[in-house]
Amino acid sequence: MSLVTNEIRASATHIYHGDVICQEQSKLLLTEMGLTNGLLTLEDIEEVGYVKDTGFVWLRQKKPNKTKNEKIGKLSSNATEVTAFIERFKIKKLTGVKAKELLMWIPVSEITVDNPPTGKVTFKSSYGISKSYPVSAFEIDDVMKKDAKGVDVTKNAQVKGI
Repeated sequence: MSLVTNEIRASATHIYHGDVICQEQSKLLLTEMGLTNGLLTLEDIEEVGYVKDTGFVWLRQKKPNKTKNEKIGKLSSNATEVTAFIERFKIKKLTGVKAKELLMWIPVSEITVDNPPTGKVTFKSSYGISKSYPVSAFEIDDVMKKDAKGVDVTKNAQVKGI
């Protein structure tokens, strides 16, 4: 069941459709909030919505995905719908994101970038587990390349799909 109701949609400040614009806008929102642009690694995003008054944000992708962050060697999993409340330097009440720790998938409920900057980003679960990593491990330098049909495709060498 979706957490995004018709009332939330009606109060949205911005709603975007289509992978290219959704990728751009989600990364832009993260950086505007003092977060690093590679924190949420969704693919084939269909919709991104943002309610500025409450900070509620949602991202919908076509199907769940798993990615591996090569810089820290960690796997993450994203559901078809990811929701959160975003504020300066923090994502809280996050749903739809899990990280693999040892042999278990742990739901991530909060992400915080240290302020003043120490170069660390901390991931917390509702189970009381937290891990910190360098912010640089989640920075994406987008390089636009063209596929065989001449369409621009963003390639990311740091995070790859599983």
